[in-house]
Amino acid sequence: MTDRLPHPVRSDARDNRARLLATARAVFGEEGLSAPMREVARQAGVGPATLYRHFPAKQALILEAFAEQRRACHAAVRDAFADPDPWHGFRSLVERICELHAHSRGFADAFMTAFPEAMDFAADRERTLRAVAELARRAQETGRLRPGFVVDDLILMLMAHRGLQDAPRASRLTASRRFAAYMIEAFRTAPETGAPAPLPPAPRLQPAHSPSNAPRARSGGSGL
Repeated sequence: MTDRLPHPVRSDARDNRARLLATARAVFGEEGLSAPMREVARQAGVGPATLYRHFPAKQALILEAFAEQRRACHAAVRDAFADPDPWHGFRSLVERICELHAHSRGFADAFMTAFPEAMDFAADRERTLRAVAELARRAQETGRLRPGFVVDDLILMLMAHRGLQDAPRASRLTASRRFAAYMIEAFRTAPETGAPAPLPPAPRLQPAHSPSNAPRARSGGSGL
């Protein structure tokens, strides 16, 4: 009896799968992992049966949807360890983790293991935290990182960083970079010699008509 040849994947099935993954990245990225599977199917323009045929469980969809972000996180760890300056490697890893989280609420949720469906991300999280701990140890030996820094400080930072997801979408990355810069300065043992490095640009987080953004009245006039 001859073995049956595998059936080639139909082009429409490939298209549906690609569209579902792109939609999942957008939906989970904006709404977080609590977004229902049916919403992903609806925005992708397919029925729930098609979605579940490709991804029988939400966990499988999450893993594939954020595969690129996971690879980027692994690359950030590798690059940080390859940096000959432990303090610079530590800084760059913090900055890149914040940037990945700023781009996607869903990836931030998965990394922080906030949902049972994201448990496979636990290994990524532990690998990254071990890397942060080792980089911190090396940076502390150079005297440039506070001796009291512990990995839980990074978790605390990321918990606060997650609040940036409530900022206007166009401002999130700018806000994330400025937030990371402030936190890195807080982790530093002492200010850099000479003039301090400029901070990243400040994001606009308030409406243009907000009183705090209104021009100040000139003194000496009637104000009318």
